[in-house]
Amino acid sequence: MLDHVLKHIYRLLAYLFALTIVGSSSGSYAQQKSISFSGAKRLLEQRVYADASVRHSFYCACAFDSDKQVAPQQCGYESRKNEKRGKRIEWEHIVPASRFGQPLSCWREGHDDCVSRSGRSYKGRRCCAKVNASFQRMEADMHNLVPAVGELNGDRSNRPLGEVAGEQRSYGACDFEVDFATDVAEPRAAVRGEVARAYLYMRATYGLALTDAEAALYESWSAADPVSPEELRRNRLIFELQGNINPFIAPGF
Repeated sequence: MLDHVLKHIYRLLAYLFALTIVGSSSGSYAQQKSISFSGAKRLLEQRVYADASVRHSFYCACAFDSDKQVAPQQCGYESRKNEKRGKRIEWEHIVPASRFGQPLSCWREGHDDCVSRSGRSYKGRRCCAKVNASFQRMEADMHNLVPAVGELNGDRSNRPLGEVAGEQRSYGACDFEVDFATDVAEPRAAVRGEVARAYLYMRATYGLALTDAEAALYESWSAADPVSPEELRRNRLIFELQGNINPFIAPGF
């Protein structure tokens, strides 16, 4: 009983510490270095996932090489439909770009500068990536980018990460479910804390709107799947490269 109480006290103190860090200059949005989306992906490949021992895909834990080619036999992954994308690693936004882009006018309405060479106006992600500094910063934030098997990146799309009824396997031994009817994707239990802390980070850093149900789910996931040594290593390296931490990992940083 005492251990249970102490555990809840620790979580509360860690949460309050995270809020303090977010509000300080050392962990704030303003302290982030200006890095392009392509630059962020390159830094992740060359610095954060340079060592083969940590080079595993997020959703399936599939090993991949320096050319971003997946070893499906090692993790039991089987392609559902798109075998070509199933053979390569892509960089996945845990919080989808549409989730933080749609509130912006450049996504919904476009911009005067978002005109193609043929004279056609465009909007959405392409436009925001061109004209909106806030979107550029969010899109390139390495705390929200993970390596994923390309097919899973495509199947997940912009669906929220939550809980799916049942344990239907569409990707061999890979514990990742996509409910195309309800538009929800469920990650394996071993990374749910990382998912949760990415969502909580994006809310604290950029004001990402979460419903009460989402906030409760992600706080529950974060508590059930504590910060791992690998998550700490990644947080430290991203701090060195990007200039800020994910404060929901910081209590053990």
